[in-house]
Amino acid sequence: MRGVQGGPFPPGEKFLGTSTEPAIVVQKAYDWALWIVPKVEKFPKSYRFSIGQSLVTASIELLMNLVDATYQSRNAGSLGAAAREVNRIRYLMRLAKDLRVINLDGHEFASKAIDEVGRMTGGFPPGFAPHSNRSQARRSYSE
Repeated sequence: MRGVQGGPFPPGEKFLGTSTEPAIVVQKAYDWALWIVPKVEKFPKSYRFSIGQSLVTASIELLMNLVDATYQSRNAGSLGAAAREVNRIRYLMRLAKDLRVINLDGHEFASKAIDEVGRMTGGFPPGFAPHSNRSQARRSYSE
């Protein structure tokens, strides 16, 4: 037996088969949940138990779906559920920003973090840029 405390795997290795991608996306989702929970605790009381609780629930569900997908051989259902949670989080964060519950810097950080998790779970179709320059898109349609 090799590894930390007699475990079967060398230090730093995880039981994930040949790819470490699931471990990375699980860690990113964990970091996201670790960031959002204290933020929600600071929401005004009028939003803490509606938008805030929905954000925490969606974030934890995202994490759990990714954990499930990591350790299942047929993980399409868990990854689909994770992609749905990513989209829910995006809209909840947008709502929190528009209601001025979270500041623009917090929203920018959150958008980048959750977009990264979304890309890693397959939440964006190929070629889709979530924060592309809209003026360029309008220009291409008018030409």
